[in-house]
Amino acid sequence: MNIDWTNFTPVPALAGGVLIGVAAAMLVLFNGRIAGISGIIGGVLQRSRPPGEAGWRLAFLAGLLVAPLLAAAVTGLPDIRIDAGAGTLILAGLLVGLGTRYGSGCTSGHGVCGLSRFSPRSLAATMLFMAAGFVTVYVVRHLFGGLG
Repeated sequence: MNIDWTNFTPVPALAGGVLIGVAAAMLVLFNGRIAGISGIIGGVLQRSRPPGEAGWRLAFLAGLLVAPLLAAAVTGLPDIRIDAGAGTLILAGLLVGLGTRYGSGCTSGHGVCGLSRFSPRSLAATMLFMAAGFVTVYVVRHLFGGLG
């Protein structure tokens, strides 16, 4: 394994991590809610929900969509290269969605918010997410020779 030193950006990565942590902390402190993206989206899509639930969820999701657009307007977009075909990406998205349902949450809910609350369930879920990712990358790249 080699580190691509020309694209190694620890300061922006640290700043992004701090912003994610601050946003998650603000949501739990001011709204009493966990910043798990799959749960937030699931709450928007629910037919019956308590009054006032849709507003903060839609605002949070709007922030997720608008913030990268603002950043792109200020700094420009990086070159993006995805080494997978449309079918692979669709299948991956469906599997991630299925996994979040079976895992009772996503990496943001368990990995960011759950671990910061010292949740044993979130620790187990995050370890399983990471292990599944490692195994998937190994199998796809080394046993199947990469999928496009």
